[in-house]
Amino acid sequence: MKLLRYGPKGEEKPGLLDNEGRIRDLSEILSDINPESVDDNILQKLRSLDPEQLTIVDGNPRLGPCIAGSGKFVCVGLNYSDHAAESGMPVPPEPVLFFKATSAISGPYDPIELPRGSTKTDWEVELGIVIGKHAKYVNEEDALDYVAGYCAVNDVSERGFQIERSGQWVKGKSADTFGPVGPWLVTRDEIADPQNLRLTLDVNGKRYQDGSTQTMVYNVAFIVSYISQFMSLQPGDIISTGTPPGVGMGQKPPVYLKAGDVVSLSVEGLGNQRQEVIAPL
Repeated sequence: MKLLRYGPKGEEKPGLLDNEGRIRDLSEILSDINPESVDDNILQKLRSLDPEQLTIVDGNPRLGPCIAGSGKFVCVGLNYSDHAAESGMPVPPEPVLFFKATSAISGPYDPIELPRGSTKTDWEVELGIVIGKHAKYVNEEDALDYVAGYCAVNDVSERGFQIERSGQWVKGKSADTFGPVGPWLVTRDEIADPQNLRLTLDVNGKRYQDGSTQTMVYNVAFIVSYISQFMSLQPGDIISTGTPPGVGMGQKPPVYLKAGDVVSLSVEGLGNQRQEVIAPL
């Protein structure tokens, strides 16, 4: 299934995408696509529905983040060896973990707002994992059972704040609008192999990133297991798994986003995103 949330910001309704690419309303069945609704039992009930019996949503409504109420937004850094190389950093002997503030989460087509003082705002297309049930000290062989589904993520990053302002990366990762998520939460049964997905990202029509989850240093199952050794993962938590090479910081000379730029990205099987970059508000 492809689950989604549609409507004005803060007023999103739950829906699903049918086989014809039409949005079907789930409001009479669920209050939202949230931590409560990604439980395996509820997802199984949703799979049993006949989409033809659900109301078609007319028009072209805004799509919000594909999951509401996430308690944590955990990210894995330098998880592609070629991206580590372009960043001038070694491949880490264990996954590098950091957080984005959940207030950074935005819809897949919402604008990216440059923070005040930003001169080095960058892009990162990533595979996102949405956790479906409480996970603590999970074995790697069981880890995928704790995944509700997957989504596309743009881990927008202000490199000056991240690298030059001292302290941890979170400062460069957490501005409002720096976490576009969606358009859909694709349940895990639809993704046969999360380690064989193509990721692409264009800025103003120019292809910068074109990679595959095949080249991740640490795979999805290992990441879920690894993180669960340090903290419990809760339903609705998002894990962003790292980016392939081609970020702005790695260009020669570096290229960073400016107002008016348009970022377009896709993750195979998980849909497309498009964001216009706007000046600080």
